[in-house]
Amino acid sequence: MTYRIGFLLYPDVTQLDMTGPAQILSRMPDAEVLFVWKDRAPVMSDCGLALVPTHTLADCPPLDMICVPGGYGCTAVMEDTEVLDWLRTQAATADLVTSVCTGSLILAAAGLLDGYRAGCHWAWRDQLSLFGATPVAERVVTDRNRITGGGVTAGIDFAFRVIERLKGRDTAESIQLVLEYDPAPIGGGTPENARAEIVAAVRGVMAKRGLGDRLATIERIAATR
Repeated sequence: MTYRIGFLLYPDVTQLDMTGPAQILSRMPDAEVLFVWKDRAPVMSDCGLALVPTHTLADCPPLDMICVPGGYGCTAVMEDTEVLDWLRTQAATADLVTSVCTGSLILAAAGLLDGYRAGCHWAWRDQLSLFGATPVAERVVTDRNRITGGGVTAGIDFAFRVIERLKGRDTAESIQLVLEYDPAPIGGGTPENARAEIVAAVRGVMAKRGLGDRLATIERIAATR
């Protein structure tokens, strides 16, 4: 039986949040991967790569799994009632409700993480508590049928966890081998294991790119719920 997986697209999405897990999940037996937005015009990601929807919110069939990627455009989506209503409708019958990076904040704004443990990018994670979720500093967080990945690259690990849950460890490991996923990082990928001066520098760059304004927007959204 076909297992429909729908990724929400939106302007200024971080493409790796979506393309990483989409590439992996597309290899899962019986999977059908859909890319959904309000219309079928190309959607520009935050790195300038255009992504083409396969379905609109209106014509998307019921999904077995919803995945919401993150990106700088997430705060606008958190206030988009059309998208939030669509997520609530799909979530009511979906097998899995999932996200990567700041996509969990969009789920949270839709009221879909209230009372759940959830992950997010480290710079935004604490904001989840404003929406009734419990922030967890893990690369992949599973709570019942909610599976949420940490920042950006965590979406790859997230996808393998989903496959393991749905199809078993052998299938997940086989796809991992086909894709030669055997990361060898240089270290320092989280604030907990990065050098202090690197953390400070990155926080400074984020501040210049408007992180503080975006966090204030999230607090405002949460206050109006």
